[in-house]
Amino acid sequence: MLLVKHTDPILREVAQNFDFSSPPVDPIQLAKDLVYFMYEVNGIGLAANQVGLPYRVFAMRGAPENFVCFNPKIVHLSDAVVQLEEGCVTYPGMLVKVKRPQHIRVRYHTPNGDVRTDTFTGMSARIFQHELDHLNGVLFYERANRYHRELAMKKWKRNEVLVSSSGG
Repeated sequence: MLLVKHTDPILREVAQNFDFSSPPVDPIQLAKDLVYFMYEVNGIGLAANQVGLPYRVFAMRGAPENFVCFNPKIVHLSDAVVQLEEGCVTYPGMLVKVKRPQHIRVRYHTPNGDVRTDTFTGMSARIFQHELDHLNGVLFYERANRYHRELAMKKWKRNEVLVSSSGG
């Protein structure tokens, strides 16, 4: 697996539902691969389209277990919102202040096809929403207000130029 470039059009597309009745790939192996690669790139979440796969699947770190969510959806959002800095392995070094609901109730399929409903709070809720945005073709910085988005983008592009000019 490799991360796609931040300019890859797949990041702007709505991913397709994963068909468990006629799976395009082995869902158990895909789950293992996504979790493994998420750790390889030091991420706390990883959506399938970030590695060029057009399926509605993502992995996220959790305690005491990691989660791999197929065909995820949010069924309830809390009114309470929290603004925190978010980053993304597709945009290394970019941090943007994003407001997101603090609590969410979600439904998704596990790698073996079972349907599961969970409630996530805090960081787990944020990761789930960030990765679901990827599957919907929405990039995290688009959730920020204009001021924070432009500030982060300017700083990121400046750092990207410095890194590429230093040969790193």
